[in-house]
Amino acid sequence: MMRIRAFAKINLTLRVLGVRGDGYHELRTTFQSLALHDTLTFSRSNEFSVDCDDPACPTDRANLIWRAAEETWRAAGKRGRVRGVRVALSKRIPMQAGLGGGSSDAAAALRACAALWKVKEPAIEEIARGLGADVPFFLHGGTALGVERGDLLFPLADWPVSWVVLVVPDFGVSTKDAYAWWDAGKKPPDPFLNGPKRRANGQKTSRPFFPELWNDLEGAVAERHPEIGRLAGALRRRGASYAAMSGSGSVVFGLFDRRNTAEKCAIAVSGPGRRVVVTRTLARRAFLTRSKPQGLPL
Repeated sequence: MMRIRAFAKINLTLRVLGVRGDGYHELRTTFQSLALHDTLTFSRSNEFSVDCDDPACPTDRANLIWRAAEETWRAAGKRGRVRGVRVALSKRIPMQAGLGGGSSDAAAALRACAALWKVKEPAIEEIARGLGADVPFFLHGGTALGVERGDLLFPLADWPVSWVVLVVPDFGVSTKDAYAWWDAGKKPPDPFLNGPKRRANGQKTSRPFFPELWNDLEGAVAERHPEIGRLAGALRRRGASYAAMSGSGSVVFGLFDRRNTAEKCAIAVSGPGRRVVVTRTLARRAFLTRSKPQGLPL
């Protein structure tokens, strides 16, 4: 049996610079790992299957865990359908929330399957880029600048340790809808946000690239879901140094220097139909240590 953690993320910044020729959006985003995580447990089986304790989570090929396993199986030179493994997913990261749960699960599955089937890291990096724009980040964690589709990564100095209050409304927001709403009301890109020139993936920068803390998608989503703006305001009034929607939503997060302040805020903003989670930021070294597969090979 083998277990592996899949950690959540927030977007400290998310700037949308326009639509690319390939149909994706050109982004400048700052990812930050969180301690909140799902857990994937791999056990021996005749076939391949995915089970989850959250009935809303798909357990067929719509789940990126399936695609991650299939691609790793092929990269290992194996033929036919992927088989021999059952994956039990303990789901703690809210879905359609902007916390990257599906992408993180996929990256965790890649690491675990690579360990099981002896696939080397360069192949895993390539598979990750094909699975989704956020998936490569979840192979590295910490604080990172993502450019182009968000999949070209530049590790940054770790964000100062912060407590994070996550408020999950009773609605989700699909990534497709959030970007379509932004497209419908988009403004010309800020010329200040030229970003760094393309360099080799993994080259470090000396400090975080923060022209400003901002999420361009938040306004477009809040027009359709005004609770987003109300929650961000409530977090700020209760001591958050910064509060915003994460990614394409619907989670709103607040950053706090002290745990007790974060916990008091979490109690204050709790309400019917909301899930509130208190967690903390996760530095790159801790992420890499805690996200390693644990247990015996199958």
